[in-house]
Amino acid sequence: MRTASGGRLPALLAALVGLAVAPGQRASSLDWPNWRGPDANGSTATGKYPTRWDATNVLWKAVLPGKGSSTPIALDRRIYVTAPADGQDTLLAFDLDGTALWQTKLGTESRPKHRTLGSSANASPVTDGKGLFVYYRSGTFAALELDGTVRWILNLVEQFGQDQLFWDQGSSPVITDKEVVMVRMHGGDSWLAGFDKATGELRWRQSRNFETPVENNNAYNTPVPHQHAGKPALLVWGADHLTAHDAANGKTLWSCGGFNPDATGYWPAIATPVIVGDLAVVPVGRDDRNGQSRVHGIKLGGEGDVTATHRLWKRKDLGVFVSSPAVYKDRIYLLRHRGSVVCLDPATGQTVWSDALPEDKSPYYASPTIANGILYAAREDGMVFAVRVEERFELLGANPMGERIVASPVPVANRLLLRGDRHLFCVAGD
Repeated sequence: MRTASGGRLPALLAALVGLAVAPGQRASSLDWPNWRGPDANGSTATGKYPTRWDATNVLWKAVLPGKGSSTPIALDRRIYVTAPADGQDTLLAFDLDGTALWQTKLGTESRPKHRTLGSSANASPVTDGKGLFVYYRSGTFAALELDGTVRWILNLVEQFGQDQLFWDQGSSPVITDKEVVMVRMHGGDSWLAGFDKATGELRWRQSRNFETPVENNNAYNTPVPHQHAGKPALLVWGADHLTAHDAANGKTLWSCGGFNPDATGYWPAIATPVIVGDLAVVPVGRDDRNGQSRVHGIKLGGEGDVTATHRLWKRKDLGVFVSSPAVYKDRIYLLRHRGSVVCLDPATGQTVWSDALPEDKSPYYASPTIANGILYAAREDGMVFAVRVEERFELLGANPMGERIVASPVPVANRLLLRGDRHLFCVAGD
């Protein structure tokens, strides 16, 4: 094992906004350009990935300068990850072999409200293959070149006011053809906005305000790129509503409500929906409380209010809390808060199979990732499970990393990247 230092390198001023490949643009098998991967669904169908290891048996590990909750991204054998360093919001770059390449410091970090799970760096970076975009709790929003130099930098808190969230900002930026898009759904004026990727200029801003029970207007998830009538669109979940927006100008294309008919409060939107064909699978409520988790299947498309026409199915007996669903070979996989794994048929919402990971007091905050049929589930205490899925559940490995993990596993180039509180680990295939 070689240890790569995450120590101080010449710091370049930089900035913050992260996103995914533009809708319809496919990344190579060596790339994971945003926190949920090339198809924004937490999976890849290729590669050979590890099943058994531990923190002392890895290809390499790099010391991180501070605790962050964001997931790394990968592009052209380079890894990018956000973290605080010396009290500054920072973007770090590593080679795929673990060599530290550069650090760019972007401004003073903002200390999290949730000291255990939160950080100043909760949102994941995103790349369009030409630049890097990042966002931090402080409001720092920036674009960088691939060598770490700053293209532009803004502060959305200074421009629009402080986020009125119960906890710490978590939504990652997403990219379209010309813009990088940020969403703000909180106790104040809520919106999504597109900023010019080249200059940072605000190109459009679309209001998104709904009356909700207490805390339900708080959202921490990320918009999902998709196609509407053959054109790029963004799917946004929060405030008890699912909305679709024209990616060119943010215009609302359709809206679906009816997710919370009993007006239950304290249901923030944390998990990000996934898309399977022409269906959106939407996690509702919270699985950390008995009887308060739901899953809905919503048909994409239409115009205006589609609440009465586009709900294909709903489940009131299961759901998730923080972990976003994953899609693999047209099936939906849920990692529940205490370790149950459920495979659903997206056409009907019915359970194909369900099983459970070994019981423990620690819950799951990281979203599951599926790499060529292996589901990776990172428990908060740092135990990472490898499970063969598809037709049935088969536990292949239980792998202790020795530190808290709330970031999602990243499969790239037959390696698995794991971001803990103190280290970035790289595990090679078996």
